Amino acid sequence: MSIAVNQIVLHQIIKNPTETDQIALESVLREALLPITPEVEQLMLELHQVYQSKAKGYGIFKAQSVFAQALNRLLEKETDFLSFSYQSTQLLAAELSKYPFAESGTFVLCQYNFLATDYLFIALLDSRVSMLVDDKLDIHRTQYLNINQFDIAARINLTDLRINANSDRYLTFIKGRVGRKISDFFMDFLGAEEGLNPKVQNQCLLQAVSDYCEQGELNSEQTQAVKKHVFDYCKGQINSGDEIELRELSEELPTLNERSFVEFAQQQDYDLAEQIPPVPATLKALAKFSGSGKGVTLSFDAELINHRIIWDEQNDTITIKGLPANLRDQLQRNLKNQN
Repeated sequence: MSIAVNQIVLHQIIKNPTETDQIALESVLREALLPITPEVEQLMLELHQVYQSKAKGYGIFKAQSVFAQALNRLLEKETDFLSFSYQSTQLLAAELSKYPFAESGTFVLCQYNFLATDYLFIALLDSRVSMLVDDKLDIHRTQYLNINQFDIAARINLTDLRINANSDRYLTFIKGRVGRKISDFFMDFLGAEEGLNPKVQNQCLLQAVSDYCEQGELNSEQTQAVKKHVFDYCKGQINSGDEIELRELSEELPTLNERSFVEFAQQQDYDLAEQIPPVPATLKALAKFSGSGKGVTLSFDAELINHRIIWDEQNDTITIKGLPANLRDQLQRNLKNQN
């Protein structure tokens, strides 16, 4: 699928050496927006695709957010995109200078449309050095934008922001693997705080499913069948890149005690959103039991409990009937070596 780039600009933030411990950052501002060329569209398509694949958090603007105020002036057409980008770059440089991990980077701001939704994409990209072979087969050093790996980025759903002022998910940001400080600093720059928490929502969904089966007086096998059905639905949504639709999921489940699942969830205090971003690691608990400790790691399908997997709670033991073939082979080889 393609995206439609409406406005885009690049600026640079350069870290200059100083004789003190203070960080000096210089902003190099482009004088005009980038023309929309096939190369620009390809750049944004790749950035969009990489961003889609990242683990993200959800946020909302704080009331005193300077960035949000500037964005509102842009949306109300009280300022233009280039002026907005200048102010944003200065805000970012001022915030970034507070942190010891500050480095040079290319600041990207782009307003684009994807699937009838308007977005504002914001990212700080670093550069990589490589080698270039020219037409005469001479080798030169060159720099390129690292668009396949970045952790400092956010995206604002402008359509959602306009339509639903009470939304808790119009802003998304990358949860970087290098620690919370990276995403925290970018949230401070945006003047934002956490909104919807996908992990908590997924945990609440799992609890709601368990409680729904319990109040429906289902036995263990019936309960596990419902949980597997929920897991299969969620897995399908993950594979298609869609979110969990609470009402759609409810239609897949049996009605218990004359109440559908969505009616049950709404009457209880789960505070589930109508659309929930799936978190695969959390949803696995619907279909698997797993755990590790004291040198032992164990994981098995939940449907095997009381069949191939027997748990003796009183003696704190698990009996496995029918070992996996590769595990049995390892044990047999080890036994032969000992003999």
